[in-house]
Amino acid sequence: MTLKLGVPSKGRLMEKTFEWFGARGVRLQRTGSDREYAGKVEGVEDVSLVLLSAGEIPRELSAGRIHLGVTGTDLVQEKLALWDQLVEPLEELNFGHADLIIAVPQAWVDVDTLDDLDAAAAAFRAEHGFRLRIATKYHRLVREFLRTHGVADYALVDSQGATEGTVLNETAEAIADITSSGETLRANHLKVLSDGLILQSQATLWRSRMAPLEDHSRKALKTLIAQLT
Repeated sequence: MTLKLGVPSKGRLMEKTFEWFGARGVRLQRTGSDREYAGKVEGVEDVSLVLLSAGEIPRELSAGRIHLGVTGTDLVQEKLALWDQLVEPLEELNFGHADLIIAVPQAWVDVDTLDDLDAAAAAFRAEHGFRLRIATKYHRLVREFLRTHGVADYALVDSQGATEGTVLNETAEAIADITSSGETLRANHLKVLSDGLILQSQATLWRSRMAPLEDHSRKALKTLIAQLT
């Protein structure tokens, strides 16, 4: 069995991952057409390339179906409960930076902190009869963060895209989402709470703690890590 390396299958994440490995003497490339999820690895023996969506990589690592994978910190910590028991971060790749934050309408001039949000949520429920809604796709991370900081009177609303627009569309009162520059937040008249940073994420090389290793795949892993780190 060869050592299996999972990387994002398309877009800027794939391109930057290929560049990062290439700069360290390991060449990753797609084979076949753009619609085929096939690839190969040159520069180290007994390593095979598996092209996946960035969101699938945490699952494949935790199931032990790939030995190594490149994906964001946010996706690993959101998708894997007890993630540190299932995977190990080997190297931060210094691209794909983004912050997972909590943002509220700019018009909420008295809401700047999580304590303010907790008070606003209680007042909102008293006035409207239902809980303040926070739109997000990061349910696990947001719930844990808010519980740690004592914010209770809210409801998470699932949003798998265009989360910043949910407040304008009146399907949520606040959001928790990934942002890099903050431009989209400002364009939608949202502001980040001063203590509303949940997680700083970037593309990272992860090792599965669950994938079985035979002698030759263990040797390949040792060789590859020595070359990359």
